[in-house]
Amino acid sequence: MWSALEQVGNASSAHAEGRAARAMIESARIDVAHLAGAHPKSTFFTSGGTEALNLALTPFIETKGSTKPIDVLLVAGGEHACVRSGHRFPREQVDDLALTSSGIIDLSALHAALEKHEGQRVMLALQAANNETGTVQPVAEAAGLVHAVGGLVVCDAVQAAGKIDCGMAALGADILVLSAHKFGGPKGAGALCMATDDLHIGAPLLSGGGQERGLRAGTENVAAIAGFGAAAAIARQNHDAAHLSMLREQLEADVARLAGDAVFFGREVSRLPNTSCFALEGLEAQFLLMLLDIEGVAVSSGSACSSGKVKPSHVLAAMGVPKDVARGAIRVSLGWNSQVEDVELFSRAFEKAVGTVRMRRLAQRQHVKSAA
Repeated sequence: MWSALEQVGNASSAHAEGRAARAMIESARIDVAHLAGAHPKSTFFTSGGTEALNLALTPFIETKGSTKPIDVLLVAGGEHACVRSGHRFPREQVDDLALTSSGIIDLSALHAALEKHEGQRVMLALQAANNETGTVQPVAEAAGLVHAVGGLVVCDAVQAAGKIDCGMAALGADILVLSAHKFGGPKGAGALCMATDDLHIGAPLLSGGGQERGLRAGTENVAAIAGFGAAAAIARQNHDAAHLSMLREQLEADVARLAGDAVFFGREVSRLPNTSCFALEGLEAQFLLMLLDIEGVAVSSGSACSSGKVKPSHVLAAMGVPKDVARGAIRVSLGWNSQVEDVELFSRAFEKAVGTVRMRRLAQRQHVKSAA
């Protein structure tokens, strides 16, 4: 990124400085495309996953076999807010699909929805893995059902890329979305990858100078794109899933030992190796976050994009988790550079936080008793 910042040229300019900047972008495009299992010519840079998903979730996607607008958007119950509210379909053309109690899409509900919309052109929005619980979604199975009726699948792989294999062919996705900051790259860089040149988005969000083959206008953020490419190249070679899984298992064992009433979400199905989501019944998540933050531990309630808002998780609600339990849910995420010492620090901070909570509850009970 430092090297890119030293390139003063506009990547759309024909002079030597511009060509040097352009070369950096195209080199990064190759690395990002390889991570997604896409062709570089079908990989487009955006400002992040939110913009890419807003761009992709439109009725106006043409394929080689059809220029007819998509009739229905099917949205799994645990999708990120930018999918739930950032699509460009009229509300009456959106069908929400149920999750199982484990947090994965209910394939029988998907099958029923496809039968319900028989004869219509459909698009399914489905994460590779959930951003709150880490549950890995059965994208390939869902894609098989959708493709059987001629539909398209848009996969939000933001949370999963760099942690599990997110190759488009294996997932069966027609469009895949990535974001650099989830695997060590800079914030503010994302990508939209298409499985084939036969797809064409007829309504870009930004019009202007024709950058990104007319799909995303605006002077390119060369430094962020270069950092995105470098992080993608490293992530493609270094899936440290076994190490992260070991750390997560240690963390969850410590939580269960220190708080026997802890409820873990999605534990019975495949999850990302770095994600743990759990709750202490009767405890507000914001209080626990505050206590951990005081000890130098950063966790979140729900997804980071909305963690500042005190409201129930729509993901846990879709899983049927009772509200009094869901209110206490926090998400602990391990990073590419996390070590045993980090888990030990978390466990010490969590033990102290649980002790504070217990003392507070005891004081409250004694106050109620004395008042009576």
